[in-house]
Amino acid sequence: MKTARLAGSLPSTARPRAWLDVTAPLCFSSYLRVGIDGSGLGLIRQHQKLGQMFDIWCLHIPATNRTAFTDLVAMVETTVKSEFQRSPGKPIYLVGESLGACIALAVAACNPDIDLILILSNPATSFGNSSLQHLAPLINVLPDQLDLAFLSVLSLIPGGPFKRMIAHWVRGLPEMETAANIFQDLVITSTLTSILADTFRRETLLWKLKLLDAAAMFANAHLHLVQAQTLILSSGNDQLLPSKFEGKRLRKKLPKCEVRSFKDNGHCLFLEDGIDLVSIIKATSFYRRGSRQDYISDYIPPTISEFNKCYGVNRLLEVIMGPVFLSTTEDGKLVRGLAGIPSEGPVLLVGNHMLLASDKISLPGQFVHEKNINLRPLVHPMMFTRLRDGLLPDVSVYDTLRMMGAVPISGTHLHNLLSARSHILLFPGGIREALHRKGEEYKLMWPEKAEFVRAAAKFGAKIVPFCGVGEDDFLKVVVDYNDQVKVPIVKQVLKRVSAEGPEVRGSVEGEEGNQDFHMPGVIPKWPGRYYYYFGKEIETGAEELRDRDKAKEVYAEVKKEVERCIKFVKQRREEDPYRPLLPRLQYHLQHGLLSQVPTFPF
Repeated sequence: MKTARLAGSLPSTARPRAWLDVTAPLCFSSYLRVGIDGSGLGLIRQHQKLGQMFDIWCLHIPATNRTAFTDLVAMVETTVKSEFQRSPGKPIYLVGESLGACIALAVAACNPDIDLILILSNPATSFGNSSLQHLAPLINVLPDQLDLAFLSVLSLIPGGPFKRMIAHWVRGLPEMETAANIFQDLVITSTLTSILADTFRRETLLWKLKLLDAAAMFANAHLHLVQAQTLILSSGNDQLLPSKFEGKRLRKKLPKCEVRSFKDNGHCLFLEDGIDLVSIIKATSFYRRGSRQDYISDYIPPTISEFNKCYGVNRLLEVIMGPVFLSTTEDGKLVRGLAGIPSEGPVLLVGNHMLLASDKISLPGQFVHEKNINLRPLVHPMMFTRLRDGLLPDVSVYDTLRMMGAVPISGTHLHNLLSARSHILLFPGGIREALHRKGEEYKLMWPEKAEFVRAAAKFGAKIVPFCGVGEDDFLKVVVDYNDQVKVPIVKQVLKRVSAEGPEVRGSVEGEEGNQDFHMPGVIPKWPGRYYYYFGKEIETGAEELRDRDKAKEVYAEVKKEVERCIKFVKQRREEDPYRPLLPRLQYHLQHGLLSQVPTFPF
């Protein structure tokens, strides 16, 4: 066995450590990876991007090696301790696939005081419930002259290299890109073939099955000792292990565990097309450089491909919504687009929340497309964490928002974002506005305190009031919160649901502080159009910071400007010939799907 360091592209002081193991776990800040085969090549498609974020190490265990499981754990543990002593302030990522996940869990159980982050793909802790445990007796009765055909075994694994190469032809990519992808997979396949051909010989396979059994027993017996932050990646089409159910089981066993499911993928998850481990780490907020998560300094904006993937699913919604963006320049001129938004931060964009927070679909994407600016929306903490399991949607639903820069709302995070000169998206009405009652469309539910004004003034930030209009053209609330709490059973359920997420505005009295979770009963309407109107920017400075009365005046000015924007758009949209969906579709048919559809005159 040997370890080898893979060079990264960033200075080691700027990134965590990462281990890479060919038969065991994967370590970032120190990164270690291992699968059933023990080759460690399961992450060969991920190395380049990982090396840009992590200081990567690779542990190689040859196919002929017969080291016992506990000795493998001890070997990894020794290196982890060495890395921890060298840089005690950095986390160590252990990424394990199958057998490697068991090694990572064992190391974490034995070292609860070391800051470890585990990323486990299809853990072999489910070996006892898999058909693999019955494979050894069958192999023992095979003739000595008969070797297992590696290519046949590989073809049975969904997402194998050969299936990926075929998939490249049907994706419709340009010829040069298709050829490059196929060439890369041919290199990977030839490398895997030479290594795995030895791995799947009878003697080696029997040893691997024995090792898997020992690993699963040890890891399961020590799960209660694992305190590490853990991310489980579960494939729904794993033909080797019951990974779909194992992820759910481990979620209940481990105290700091999250699960992400990939229902159409097989056992070799990291080898499959469309799986990007770096993107998964970023979207789940599992990337951090220090001992604690810093949503500002640890944030890495999405790449172009990540952005396109995030918003690819929203393209149809964009066409249906037909959003119109208007902004106000410094001289007070109203223009189409975002030209009136200051390019330099800090900028605080303050507006009303539309029903079901549908405003978050278009806003971040438009700022990236038009201004190359990553908005940092301040959102409810329940999109990041849960106090307990229950009826709320799984946090994975909000992965796209986290990838695009969402931050849990708090005074500290607002302060840090302003300090970092960010463009910040703030909805003072919070959930109360997003889940409003019948007849409350466009009614502002803002608290009385003007704290965001004083925070902006501390950094001389510009406040840009804006409005979103259009929800009443798409949905109508027919059963609201007031209707639901009249039913005693439903009222109790809503209380339990609200207790699942962190509390926000618990000290605020009245309707503005009523941030209970519920799902309004809505009926769809024939689609109209969404409009976003950004008013004239408001300067802040030392005066608002020193004088609370002055801060309240600015707060009232911001609120009044948002209300003015709402009134303006509601009146002028009546003059928009393309407000209904059908005329917009006809325009797209004539001028192309990417063409900008006209709106009302201004």
